[in-house]
Amino acid sequence: MAKARSAPDVWMIGSIALILTIGIVMVYSASAVLAFHEFGDKFYYVKRQLLFAALGVGAMIFTMNLDYSIWKRWGGIGLLICFGLLVIVLIPGVGVVRGGARSWLGISSFGIQPSEFMKLAMVIFLARWLSDNQQKVTHFTKGLLPPLGFMGTAFGLIMLQPDLGTGAVMVGASLLMIYSAGARLKHLGSFALVGVAGLVVLIAIAPYRLQRITAFLDPWQDPLGAGYQSIQSLYAVGPGGLIGLGLGMSRQKYNYLPEPQTDFIFSILAEEMGFIGGTLLICLFLVLVWRGIRTAIASQDTFGSLLAAGIIGIVGVQVLINIGVVIGMMPVTGITLPLVSYGGSSLTLLLTALGILLNISRYSR
Repeated sequence: MAKARSAPDVWMIGSIALILTIGIVMVYSASAVLAFHEFGDKFYYVKRQLLFAALGVGAMIFTMNLDYSIWKRWGGIGLLICFGLLVIVLIPGVGVVRGGARSWLGISSFGIQPSEFMKLAMVIFLARWLSDNQQKVTHFTKGLLPPLGFMGTAFGLIMLQPDLGTGAVMVGASLLMIYSAGARLKHLGSFALVGVAGLVVLIAIAPYRLQRITAFLDPWQDPLGAGYQSIQSLYAVGPGGLIGLGLGMSRQKYNYLPEPQTDFIFSILAEEMGFIGGTLLICLFLVLVWRGIRTAIASQDTFGSLLAAGIIGIVGVQVLINIGVVIGMMPVTGITLPLVSYGGSSLTLLLTALGILLNISRYSR
């Protein structure tokens, strides 16, 4: 019996469109000075962002009209391909180093991040595995260890780049899916203790991570080093006040705040649009997350429900980490703000994933 299909969630489409529009405007505002200084063209970054957005919207429309059940069939193959890409990117001379991480494959300024593909591939695979083995999820060795093993292996490969931010988003979304599938809290608590121990090891083998934590606790201890980004971000957010300095009037984008068009674009938005502008954007994200959760709850089958939970989990966790870093509530991890920050593979892949979520909404009760 064929599933009845209705129109996609209009609230979700509206929030995605508004967030994406705000993102394009803010990419131009945040990057114009830097783009003119580096390339002699103040529209350099926004032109590329428009291209990526167009490709992403096209992919979103395609996946929005493609029955989501087809992804279940290709989940395993997609995961294997992404594991292969994560290994290839670590090969010196093949993987491209940007921002201190060997996380890109490509030529010159055009490239892809395999870790971004892995986030989507992991939630698709876990939705398939968990829906097929739902009766085993409450059992630690038979039900919980296999998905944790896949997730842990992917996280380990991502950390070899290293890219803690993307790895944390993947782990957060994956754990949300595992919990939604019925895993016991005591089992997840045991895993959390192992994770804390692993985090201590990661800090021990890479002292710069300890510097980031101490800078988070007291950025003024090293204002020109580890604490520089946090301090400059707060210098942007604070003066924004209630209504901001005005669109395009940011002072921190004049080579004070690193990566103003990517990791710290929310700082520029808060400086130019103030508390009201920042709150409006957060409210739009809340609408998107709310409709995503509603879609997951109302899905007609377990696979669709878990896949929707994983996709909206990626968005929610990434927003939480990015804004948490910007306002000084979390250590600097280097992660973009979904649909807003400048980015190629990240923006296109996220819009593709949201198209899948919109397709699931078409079959929801």
